Amino acid sequence: MFEAPPLLTIKRNMRRPSEAQIAALQGVPSAVASDAMDGAGALDGRIGHMSGDKHIVGPALTAWSGAADLLALHACKRFIKKGDVVIAAFDGHQGCAAFGDSLGGMVANAGGAAIVSDGPVRDLAGLSKVALGVWATGTISSTPYENGPGRVGLPVQMGGQQIDTGDIIIADADGVVVVPFDQIDVVAKRSRTVLKMEQDGDKAVRDGLVMPQSYEELLDSDRVRWVD
Repeated sequence: MFEAPPLLTIKRNMRRPSEAQIAALQGVPSAVASDAMDGAGALDGRIGHMSGDKHIVGPALTAWSGAADLLALHACKRFIKKGDVVIAAFDGHQGCAAFGDSLGGMVANAGGAAIVSDGPVRDLAGLSKVALGVWATGTISSTPYENGPGRVGLPVQMGGQQIDTGDIIIADADGVVVVPFDQIDVVAKRSRTVLKMEQDGDKAVRDGLVMPQSYEELLDSDRVRWVD
């Protein structure tokens, strides 16, 4: 017979990026960060903005509760530092809410900037009054359990990506992108380059650009076959 698992497993020493590293990615859109990682890092598009601030950049604090439970999400509040983005991993379960306005309010009171979940939420009207960014898969009325087991501070799988505590989360209207801890400095630097390229491209479009020169050259090259 297997022994009953502990109700909670919690990482003792949780890494966190420096304030300078966090600041270096402030203002960077999620799409730009993904471009800076060659298209990597984006969570499943079903995880979208629900309420609160529409652009959040902050360190991940992971809480895996598993399907239909939120014990770990409650427990993680002890470890929240100001500006953290709580990753409420729900195993993609859609049959009940991952959290509601009461728990969301407590996370905000603890200093959390946002919660990102691969489950739906409830009490959206209440959540909209909480100073907390919320990204989730939608809404549902039913409530989860608080039975465990759960894990706090350990790597989780969410939306097709692995997320670890200390990674930086960039969340906005386009979605959510994970910047791995050991890539933060490189991604911050590359993001500035990508932003400049996008700004130049946007100006060209405003000035009337229809076709970039590279595409004009392709259409006039021997790499195109014309048929009648």
